[in-house]
Amino acid sequence: MAAVSYQKAAFRLATFFIVSIVCLSSVTTRVAAHCQVPCGIYDDDGRMKMLLEDARTIQKATASIQQLAGKSDAQSQNQLTRWVMTKEQHASHIIKTVSEYFLTQKVKPVAPDSEGYDSYLSHLADHHAVMAAAMRTKQKVDPAAVAQLQKSMEVLGKHYTH
Repeated sequence: MAAVSYQKAAFRLATFFIVSIVCLSSVTTRVAAHCQVPCGIYDDDGRMKMLLEDARTIQKATASIQQLAGKSDAQSQNQLTRWVMTKEQHASHIIKTVSEYFLTQKVKPVAPDSEGYDSYLSHLADHHAVMAAAMRTKQKVDPAAVAQLQKSMEVLGKHYTH
């Protein structure tokens, strides 16, 4: 009898770990913003459109989380969890794209004594504002945080859309 209980417990534990690994791998797997090989293939407008889509998804996730927050039935709790994960993924994608695509590949350093240094600092600040706003949307379920993200992305977009 004890051996059967032990086997059931071991099976449940193994199942839990397998399901956890599958869930975590699906959450963290995402196509990179752009390779770090100097290939010269850039689509700034396309990247900005992806970022704006991420922001719209965060906006929808935030509204859905607020709507589901007071409900305690299993389906609502399931959907709430999925919206939180979706919001996290899209905010992380914004941060990753801004840092790995725009900052590292598009913003060229300018020496402090050089002409254009103030413009360089302004560009850095615009990129940082988007990343900080995306981080705040991860921390909060607040439409104002989403609005700030969208506003900072509009400013950043002026550097890259034609």
